[in-house]
Amino acid sequence: MNDNRTRPRAAADAGAAGVLPVILGGDIGAYSLARAFNEAYGTRPLVLSQSRTHLIGGSSILENRVVERLESEPVFLAALAAVAEEHAPAPLMLLACGDWYVRLIAEHRDELAASYAIPYVPLELLDRLTRKDRFLALCAEAGVPCPRTAVYDPADPAGLDGLPLTFPLVAKAASSADYHYAQFPGKRKVFFLDDRAALDKALGALRAGGYDGKVLLQELIPGDDTQMRVLTTYSDRTGKVRMMALGQTLLEDKHPLAVGNPVAILGRVDEAVMADARRLLESVGYTGFANFDVKVDPRDGSHRFLELNARLGRSSHYVTAAGQNVARWLVEGMRDADALPTGVTVAEPGALFSVAPRDVVLGWVRDPKLRDEVRRAWAEGRACDPVDNPAERRLARRLCPLAQRMRARRAFRAARREQRAQLRAPGTRGLAAAALAGAPCDAAAPPRLPRTAGPSPAPGDAAAAAVRP
Repeated sequence: MNDNRTRPRAAADAGAAGVLPVILGGDIGAYSLARAFNEAYGTRPLVLSQSRTHLIGGSSILENRVVERLESEPVFLAALAAVAEEHAPAPLMLLACGDWYVRLIAEHRDELAASYAIPYVPLELLDRLTRKDRFLALCAEAGVPCPRTAVYDPADPAGLDGLPLTFPLVAKAASSADYHYAQFPGKRKVFFLDDRAALDKALGALRAGGYDGKVLLQELIPGDDTQMRVLTTYSDRTGKVRMMALGQTLLEDKHPLAVGNPVAILGRVDEAVMADARRLLESVGYTGFANFDVKVDPRDGSHRFLELNARLGRSSHYVTAAGQNVARWLVEGMRDADALPTGVTVAEPGALFSVAPRDVVLGWVRDPKLRDEVRRAWAEGRACDPVDNPAERRLARRLCPLAQRMRARRAFRAARREQRAQLRAPGTRGLAAAALAGAPCDAAAPPRLPRTAGPSPAPGDAAAAAVRP
């Protein structure tokens, strides 16, 4: 463990929480979780990261230790064993900011549970919920709407023939934890595909990069980032949902490996979406935090569940900003589920989470009424940025939000140029970009995959569309 350079002067401290959080990750999700503990309990969490990042390096509210190759199983187990030995007999809570870390925790649950409280579901349920093909089957059983989907198995190349889907399509690995370890040029979190040539190229890249798992092919629901909804839930040890916080995404990250991660969220309440999520979670006895991605179809206002993360998302600070500090739910739920508020607590709407500058967010929001609502949230002081933290004492760290905003402006200017180039592309190229931008498409008719027989499933009928179980 190489931690001498990166350990701040103050060591990790459980504070009033009575348990020391050990957080795995170095992104904004890790920092947001550390901030939640610090604000709720005066805790200084221990954050293990693979490298020193600008978000957690030198922070006053946490202790950061760099553990190179932390995502490697032997290094992961050795590092956690060393931390447990160092802090024994103090109680520890293990928290992951990455699907691959959640999987490693679940795979070694029995070994780790001797030293750590583990607020994650067992491996079998984790597989059912986070392997996207199995998640869709669970949604179908619970009556939760999903996009029309086909599951392609690379072991059966002929499986592409006759899929009842129309371009443009979305392609993504069925297991994000396994896909994390694949490496290849042009790697993307999600592939937006205009035609069969783009599909074949993406599948070839996945194989060459070492990913041999199943791939989801889904209809691309039109609409820009503001059609996305993010829902975070907390379920107690009995499997009952106790807290729900929903937000409307205003803008998503445009980096290829971060597509789908919100950088701006406005708090909302949507009873229909929340009811579907609660029904699904309680049907399988889920416990702990869950994070859903949902998209609203602008054509008819219906919603589709895209995936579930069995952990807090990178943008979890929107929940804390809405008055539901995520650390309190973790700690109080561990201490005594009966002490939690009765019924289901729904986070108040109206808070604005944003790690992007105001002008960038407003520049990407196309709807005038929504843009006015966002302006009011900023004017009324309802906006928050987890990185802009008054508890940070060091000058270099206090300047971090300014540097982050400068990087964001450059990144989103580049993304806008790329989007315009895609929209000007000839022929079928640009179909996906047009759909995601909410712009009209000049193509006369979108191409279909070759189809042999069988009716096309109705929208949301995941069971009928999943041709590979």
